[in-house]
Amino acid sequence: MNSLPPFRPGAPIFADTAGDIEISFEFFPPKTEKMDTVLWDTVQTLAPLAPRFVSVTYGADGSTRERTHATVTRIAHETTLPAAAHLTCVGASKGEILDIARSYWAAGVRHIVALRGDPPQAGQRFIPHPEGFANATALTAGLKALAPFEISVAAYPECHPDSPSIKADLDNLKAKIDSGADRAITQLFFSPETFLRFRDRAAAAGITVELVPGILPVSNVAQTRKFASQCGAAIPPWMDRLFEGLDDHPETRQLVAATIAAEMCMKLYNNGVRSFHFYTLNRAALCSSICHLLGKRPAATRLAEAARA
Repeated sequence: MNSLPPFRPGAPIFADTAGDIEISFEFFPPKTEKMDTVLWDTVQTLAPLAPRFVSVTYGADGSTRERTHATVTRIAHETTLPAAAHLTCVGASKGEILDIARSYWAAGVRHIVALRGDPPQAGQRFIPHPEGFANATALTAGLKALAPFEISVAAYPECHPDSPSIKADLDNLKAKIDSGADRAITQLFFSPETFLRFRDRAAAAGITVELVPGILPVSNVAQTRKFASQCGAAIPPWMDRLFEGLDDHPETRQLVAATIAAEMCMKLYNNGVRSFHFYTLNRAALCSSICHLLGKRPAATRLAEAARA
């Protein structure tokens, strides 16, 4: 079992961070012209950090299909960032989904985040399309048979809400890996121990692919509580208390959020984690500051620092 290193008095948490991490960012497709501007400002701000890929989400019921495709293809064509498209099983037949995948391949997109997807209405039971893929395992197999896509799938460090047990959840993850997935990206979580325990359980279950922690900096407390309830993530009471009274103080809230997320990432780093996936919510400042604390700087900045050393 992994355990956190003992606290060393006098040792700054972020002193001399090596910056030897890989990062990726998740965006969501914009609904309006104003949101489109915000997204592209975010992309341009984060691009100098050289993420290994950026992904674009897909609506729970497939409702953002066209906007997701437009955003992914624009990133692929107008930037040097490797773009990954989310693709779900919801509301479409196998043929329709594979046609979408073919269009991504034709556009130069080689990476798919393959997901079962959530029901259109929260609280409903997931029902597969009668002519569609039953789950992410079947979707992954179908995509791999279509073309040699790089495929990421989802993992749940605290167990998927629909799973009857942690073992069943791990069995489902292993089935996705055995169907051809190259890595698993976790849903959000709020304590390093949560991910480390999950990593140990996955290893014991024979899962050997890369497990990437999904990091959500808390910029909006109410929104985060909603996200957490949807994916079965627990918010520690101490974290709730830290955000009390900050609803009308966005600048303070951002400082607190960056501190909490960066410290958690550093604890994961100290336990061997070298890859992080950030749920940006199309906001650059929080993720940029966390990466900076972890030593991940733009290439020009790193060269300048090396020259001064």
